[in-house]
Amino acid sequence: MLVTKTPNWKRLMLDQNWKYMSVYFIWIFFLFFMVWPAVKALLERKKKNDMLWKLPGCNANTLFLYFAIAKSIVLRNQIKSNILTFQILCGATLLHGKEKLWRLWIGSKPWVILHKPEAIEVILNSNTILKKTFMYDFLNYWFKEGLITSSGSKWRMRRKLLTPAFHFRILSDFQPVLDEQSRVLVKVLEEKEGEIVDIVHPVTLCTLDIICETAMGIKIEAQRKNTKYVEALKQASSQFSDRIIKPWVWSDFTYYLTEEGRKYKKNVSIMLQFTSAVIRERKKEMLLKPKEESNPFQEDDDVNTKKRKAFLDLLLDLHIKDNILSERDIREEVDTFMFAGHDTTAMGISWALYNIGLRLDIQENIHNELDRIFGDDQERPIKMEDVREMKYLDCVIKESQRLYPSLPVIGRELEEDVMIDGYMVPAGTTCMLATFMLHRNPEVFPNPEVFDPERFLPENCAGRHPFAYVPFSAGPRNCIGQRFAMLEEKTVVANILRKFRIESLDPRDKLRLSSEMVLRNDGPLRIRVHRRYIS
Repeated sequence: MLVTKTPNWKRLMLDQNWKYMSVYFIWIFFLFFMVWPAVKALLERKKKNDMLWKLPGCNANTLFLYFAIAKSIVLRNQIKSNILTFQILCGATLLHGKEKLWRLWIGSKPWVILHKPEAIEVILNSNTILKKTFMYDFLNYWFKEGLITSSGSKWRMRRKLLTPAFHFRILSDFQPVLDEQSRVLVKVLEEKEGEIVDIVHPVTLCTLDIICETAMGIKIEAQRKNTKYVEALKQASSQFSDRIIKPWVWSDFTYYLTEEGRKYKKNVSIMLQFTSAVIRERKKEMLLKPKEESNPFQEDDDVNTKKRKAFLDLLLDLHIKDNILSERDIREEVDTFMFAGHDTTAMGISWALYNIGLRLDIQENIHNELDRIFGDDQERPIKMEDVREMKYLDCVIKESQRLYPSLPVIGRELEEDVMIDGYMVPAGTTCMLATFMLHRNPEVFPNPEVFDPERFLPENCAGRHPFAYVPFSAGPRNCIGQRFAMLEEKTVVANILRKFRIESLDPRDKLRLSSEMVLRNDGPLRIRVHRRYIS
């Protein structure tokens, strides 16, 4: 006889409920790990926004109004948008003149503009705030990860490797080249005596000749031969600055689908072909030399120092001999220095000549100083000891860099919360250090729009805040080649003024400044040169 066991309904229900509960807990677990990160991100974003709204700054409506007005002016007057953007940011900074910083949003990205030395010191003097802004990612197709765009351990290693190439004792090796190439520029200007000249173009070709011979070890004679490099560089710089103010093309994928993105790629390709040819030619020369001659450092028998022949030689030696750098690494640094080593100095020289041409009294003081140094022998080469004697010219160039710094803004990306002037600025914020406005701080430079070289006499510099004047940046990430740049600028300007009197044709209020990769005028810097006759 079959016995039927009575089911334990209580147990069955418990088992069934457990199944439902298991599914329920799985869903809770799934939703928690899916939703919580988004909730956490929103909470973090709210916390950061709360910090940012405590900072001085424009509200969204005001900034939208600024840019709407700017856009209408651009369309009506055919003015480039990057010129208007630069003017608006400078104007908005003036409105916040009592504050040390102010904030705004471009798209969803928070920016903080710093324009007082105390605030700028916090950023530039930090050993941890070293990452360049996200905008430098736009240069990755061009510079890859060279010294300008790299960060972290890679930047530290490269900086350490390359710093010896710019030691002040080594710069004397470069002086004959600076003198020779600036004399070629003088001959070019002699052929245009009395004519209207856009000084930027011949000066840029001169600095390109200088960087190729001093840093790369080759002569390209750009001042006497046509080169596509300079025009491609000019266009790529303009395209870079134009992209910054267009958030809809910040994505590489989007940008390179546009016609402008394709033109940018073409311009960069022209420059990369140029620098690749320089590297190949120099590497070939080094491999053909005996090993003892391929060392870029050679002992000087008379002076217990190491003399440097070419920056590229150092890179190739680290590649060929020590296997520290790859060919890609070399290309990164060469492309970086080909730009940074000539375009910034070209604009520095051009702005100095323009300012000198506006002030005949200052120009006469420079002529008197040069005549005192060189006497009647205006043909002899400029030596290092001559440059050291050019103390007034040094003040003139520094004052020109104050009014027209080659880098009108310096960018840093915060990777941690930072306290600035009593405000907590959150990580993820883009900090823009407005060098152009910093140098016009009336508390540091009275009558800031007046061109006055005496501001930089030693007695007038005493007690000045060390971060009130930063034409070459400052702190750990300052310009590695600033001594070389000052030596080059003084030599080129001195050789021109030994021969000529300069006349600038456009007053400063007629300039339309454009903040591209360097500070430019949207149009020519027109001058005339007139031969000097020394009695």
